[in-house]
Amino acid sequence: MDVTLAAAAEELAPSSRTYAQDVWRGLRRSPGALVGLAIVAAMVLAALSAPLLTHLDPLGQDLSHQTLAPSLAHWFGTDKLGRDVFARILYGARISIRIGFLAVGIAIVVGTLLGVVAGYFGKRVDDAIMSVVDVMLAFPSIILAIGITTILGPSIDHLMIAVGIVYIPQYARLARSSVLSVRELEYVEAARAVGARTWRILTRYILPNIVAPLLVQATLGIATATLEAAGLSYLGLGARPPTPEWGAMLNDARDYWLSAPWALIFPGAAITLLVLGFNLLGDGLRDALDPTQR
Repeated sequence: MDVTLAAAAEELAPSSRTYAQDVWRGLRRSPGALVGLAIVAAMVLAALSAPLLTHLDPLGQDLSHQTLAPSLAHWFGTDKLGRDVFARILYGARISIRIGFLAVGIAIVVGTLLGVVAGYFGKRVDDAIMSVVDVMLAFPSIILAIGITTILGPSIDHLMIAVGIVYIPQYARLARSSVLSVRELEYVEAARAVGARTWRILTRYILPNIVAPLLVQATLGIATATLEAAGLSYLGLGARPPTPEWGAMLNDARDYWLSAPWALIFPGAAITLLVLGFNLLGDGLRDALDPTQR
């Protein structure tokens, strides 16, 4: 009887776990999230350790070893210029992952700022900002990205900027809707009543309470941004030859995919695996950050 009462009391007692520990506990309960985290961690680690995993130069050409099939010497084979596909994928991971993170970084910073301002101040400010956002959303994302990249010129930096701009509306709308649900809560009203400045209210009381959905969207957005960047590079609007970017590698291999399919298969598999990892991690993170699941 005493054991039962002790167990019940322990269950009802306030938890001493931190928020981060709660989120990690939620992630551990999701096999998909753990698989996604393992995939992302493995690919990031492989990108960082590229010089240790291969001694071959991703840009080095050897015309005497054109389109060699996968072997012990060249694990993923070689392309039409005799470059090692495995080395190019490893070094290309650095570029593709960086594009995803920086593009989402641009989108989340600018989009959150616009959404918070629109949601908090409302009225004419809200109408003006959301009108611009609605105009951007009227264009298909790939068409808008192609237009921006064409104006700026094809390069990796311009590609990141273009993809980041394309996804600003998503974060702006998400931040605005979150602010609208938070700004009328009691603790925000209390802060206004005691004379707290607008900047303090936004940074201390509103932003911390809208981070969770933005973080989930950012995790899923990295996968989408990586995929879209690869698509633009495939169209010749991103990385320029001989840069080992995965989308550019697909574009380069399309002319000889029948004679050397591995030059097309392995970069495509790398893109698929990275996107899958971030999607699984994002889905698990969404459940872990949901307070109703804890």
